[in-house]
Amino acid sequence: MSTTTPATPLPVAISPLLTSRLSRLTVSQYDRMIENGTISQSEDLELIDGLLVTKMSRNRPHVQAGKLGLAALMRIVPPGWHVAKEDPIVASDWSKPEPDLALVRGRVVDYATRDVTASDVGLVIEIAASSLAVDRDVMGRLYASGGIPVYWIVNLIDGLVEVYSDPDPAHGYRSRLDFRRGDSIPVAVDGRDLGRVTVDDLLPAAE
Repeated sequence: MSTTTPATPLPVAISPLLTSRLSRLTVSQYDRMIENGTISQSEDLELIDGLLVTKMSRNRPHVQAGKLGLAALMRIVPPGWHVAKEDPIVASDWSKPEPDLALVRGRVVDYATRDVTASDVGLVIEIAASSLAVDRDVMGRLYASGGIPVYWIVNLIDGLVEVYSDPDPAHGYRSRLDFRRGDSIPVAVDGRDLGRVTVDDLLPAAE
């Protein structure tokens, strides 16, 4: 006679009555939990607005776009800057996201004893498919509130790159331009023109 193991019940959805009583983590608390092993570094988590958020899984197009974007930025990165891939950025006291790509001031060794903060970042990039709504809304407001001057979303759903600029800490980015295949995107940091990256350099070939 076979027996059936009861399925583990799904977590109960958080009631709106409890949201005001949630206890959020600061970046310092989050870092201590990683250091003491409460949170394993192998767990696919990031801290967003004080909440532990599971990072979206990366399918083949996402992985390809990440590699393409890294190669494109490496071709134009100037002395005194470096390209970070999926590395954490302290965006506020409550958020430590791990964007797909970022153009960061200084050398890698400059951050041996401190975190990269939003003020160190000239350009941040998220690659989006199922995460598109979150990247536009939550992450857009988060990066703008930290004062990161330019934010790109490599939009795999619509086959374009959304370029956001003119950050407003209270309301997000005030400017958006869309670039499609055949277009090239200007890249500048600290008022210095670095050149252009083509959309075709960033988007994987259609399957």
